[in-house]
Amino acid sequence: MTTPHTIAVLGLGRMGRAVATRLTARNRDVLGWTRSGSTPGTVETTGDPKEAVAKADLVVLALFDGPACRQVLDVVQHALRTDTTVLNISTVAPAEAAEFARRFGPCYIHAPVLGSVPAATAGTLRILAAAGQEALDRARPVLEVLGTVHRVDDAWTAAALKLIANNSLAGAVLALRDALRQADALDLPRAQALDVLELGQLGALVARKRAHLEGESVAGTADFTIRALAKDMTLLATASNTPLRSAAGLADTPTDPEADIATAATVRAVPDAVLQPLRAYVRGHATGDPVHFHDAFLPTAHIEGVRNGAFVSWPLAEYCALFHGMPAPDEATRTRLIDAVDVHGTVATATMTLRHGTDTFTDVFLLICVDGSWRIANKAYHRHS
Repeated sequence: MTTPHTIAVLGLGRMGRAVATRLTARNRDVLGWTRSGSTPGTVETTGDPKEAVAKADLVVLALFDGPACRQVLDVVQHALRTDTTVLNISTVAPAEAAEFARRFGPCYIHAPVLGSVPAATAGTLRILAAAGQEALDRARPVLEVLGTVHRVDDAWTAAALKLIANNSLAGAVLALRDALRQADALDLPRAQALDVLELGQLGALVARKRAHLEGESVAGTADFTIRALAKDMTLLATASNTPLRSAAGLADTPTDPEADIATAATVRAVPDAVLQPLRAYVRGHATGDPVHFHDAFLPTAHIEGVRNGAFVSWPLAEYCALFHGMPAPDEATRTRLIDAVDVHGTVATATMTLRHGTDTFTDVFLLICVDGSWRIANKAYHRHS
């Protein structure tokens, strides 16, 4: 097994810088390049990516996404030696990974990593490596400086598995967000809530990100940014052609996209103004008084669903005519729960579950902010008997 003598690291962002620094500290001959021009003092750098790869036995790509990889590879491809191995640790779409593997053939290793900057610094990354045996043998001494190698069949699969792994992280962040929002709604002190959450299933995340979660000044210390995780979730949703709640939940987080992912868990609950028309809608059902529906809906709203086997589309006036100003006889046993609200600028969607006697309704709302006031634009419902 021949250890690469000269390593070019293309991309010196958070992860690329940590990888290059780790390799340099282990006496590897590293030359780095970054598109931003911002270079760490711990690594020798050049302003020309072609110079970086011209003498390299191993080229490491640590770039933000697939288009960045493609752009850089277009620039350096003809400067690569025929015996140079290209090791791509970037997180890209499965189709992009497969494209790069076809383009560079047996000298290409697609090796996305599990773990962020601290793991790269400590050499404890988990590396999903897809390559031919010869290329993997050449790169293994370097890979093992960075972490543990897990062999994967092909580049498409390696990229897909990395996105699946990051989806579990996104789910944990959003679960933590929900827990903290509920704690806020119950007026529980943040520190006390975090103490208890640290004892449970989210404990490792809470312990690792405690400073961010408590709102301490930790600017510039992000290991993995909201922007990067949101990008990964969008790639996963696109590749699978399956709705992914975390993709929208992270992409629309109203905070600095360059902040650490833990900051996404501290975003406060849905603004009260968005909930007001939904609460007016609940009051309409609870009292039987249609005036509350007029408060909840836009005058142009329609309420649509299937009633007695036939599709109905009521304008607001016809819907209100179904109510006669009196609560239902069994009102004391009825419940209505707002399940989810997602706000996207001046529009929002919401779902609600209503249990009315033997019937359960799932209501789906489209809301819009008009002249600073939120109203329900339309409602569709499904009746479970």
